[in-house]
Amino acid sequence: MPINDNKVVTIHYTLKDEHGDLLETSEGDEPLAYIHGIGNIIPGLELALSGHDVGDRVEVTINPEDGYGERDDERVQVVPRAQFENMDELDVGMQFHAETDRGVEIVTVVKVDGDDVVVDGNHPMAGQTLNFDVRVVAIRDATPEELDHGHVHGPGGHVH
Repeated sequence: MPINDNKVVTIHYTLKDEHGDLLETSEGDEPLAYIHGIGNIIPGLELALSGHDVGDRVEVTINPEDGYGERDDERVQVVPRAQFENMDELDVGMQFHAETDRGVEIVTVVKVDGDDVVVDGNHPMAGQTLNFDVRVVAIRDATPEELDHGHVHGPGGHVH
């Protein structure tokens, strides 16, 4: 059964940057399960996996525009510390959901300077060329409930 839209695809992957430095891996852990064709993974990787089958190994380089996008300096903003009321400690690296003109997005604290907090709305891998080494572990039809919810249920996916 080849990978195509509305299939639950389970993969093991290793992700390295353009210098060959390890960014993430599922090896030694649970594989990643996602629904193909609905935007659960970056577009370049989804395209590269289309048509492959269980047991296939796919090595692919994904440019920023087909990954997490280019870095956008306008997504780095200084906000008042007061916007983080109820937070006794605010540390670099903390992430928060923020309401933006693009909807709810995750922002990362990159600097705390007195009453000013610098947050970055770019994905941490934005602007990076990504090198994936992927092994297809399993493929099955997504259930109607998974398609309705937009994510995989059970092992490797979401548990309700």
